[in-house]
Amino acid sequence: MTLSLSQTVPKFRAACERVRRDGQRLGLVPTMGALHAGHRSLIEEARRRADQVFVTIFVNPTQFGPTEDLEAYPRDLEGDLTRCSEAGVAHVFAPAVSEMYPEDECTRVRVVGLTQHLCGASRPGHFEGVATIVVKLFAIVGECVAVFGRKDYQQLKVVERLTRDLNLPVEVVGHSTVRDEDGLALSSRNAHLSSEERDAARAIPLALSRAVRQFRSGERGVGALVRPVTQQLAGAGLRIDYVSVADPERLTPFDDDAATSDTALLAVAAKVGDTRLIDNVVLGEDPPPIADA
Repeated sequence: MTLSLSQTVPKFRAACERVRRDGQRLGLVPTMGALHAGHRSLIEEARRRADQVFVTIFVNPTQFGPTEDLEAYPRDLEGDLTRCSEAGVAHVFAPAVSEMYPEDECTRVRVVGLTQHLCGASRPGHFEGVATIVVKLFAIVGECVAVFGRKDYQQLKVVERLTRDLNLPVEVVGHSTVRDEDGLALSSRNAHLSSEERDAARAIPLALSRAVRQFRSGERGVGALVRPVTQQLAGAGLRIDYVSVADPERLTPFDDDAATSDTALLAVAAKVGDTRLIDNVVLGEDPPPIADA
């Protein structure tokens, strides 16, 4: 299959409509580019669920705060197109910012509640930007199955909710976090890590693995689950944004003196050098990120 590329909304919308007109199911993988093995896994999941897979590549400016790394975010369109072709992607949409945000645009999409805590607390406006670009993409694409990674768990829940609440004709699928051999969750931002920072970052999957084992052993105390994770990240020199145990659907954090139910989200965000990393496990569902840790 020859990979096609479009950079305008009308051309991409027409390509999506052709797939459905031919009686085929369309799979969508929205990305910000700098594709890696994690993205390939999302593409493979979409291929299992659809006849043709389309990928979008767009570094969305509205989800970056004024002090965040929009300009430093890795970009490699030529390499991404090669990777998409090798993965069997049929079409890539790579628009300019002006195509997605026309001059004088003034509309934003806000999902309340789910965006109040975790990354939403420290990145004001981030999920408004995420929700806005996802609604734009879904409006262009139309009926499809869209695959998102569970590494960005809060984002996944926001996308699931807005899709349901706005009656969008999209099946949203959450795909398991893909990890490197050392357990670190794959992320485009990992490219910014030095070898020393990479070693330090391994404290994240190590700490999450320890928490999974505690939970499997019967621990349900929130403080008892959070404290060892916090200590391990701090001990490795990471600057912690949050370590939180939360309801896996509502994303409301539990108090330290509370007990969890039989499933709970354990989510972390921390900086290693200048690079902000996030990771999570759903306790009671997910295996330890590092099997033998």
